[in-house]
Amino acid sequence: MATPNYSYEKRQRELAKKRKKEEKAQRKASGKGPDEPGTESTPNDAALGTPPAGGTAPGGGSGS
Repeated sequence: MATPNYSYEKRQRELAKKRKKEEKAQRKASGKGPDEPGTESTPNDAALGTPPAGGTAPGGGSGS
């Protein structure tokens, strides 16, 4: 059985955090927060089962 590559997994987590932080900074710079109008989901989004903009996916726990 192959051993887990922990350094690769750690790098992927770091890249995901960096990407999320950059997206947050971009949203903040554009001036649209989660409480602003225009970021709410439409009835079509609910029918397709997609999460609202800026929301977190279900089951996105801390990983512990």
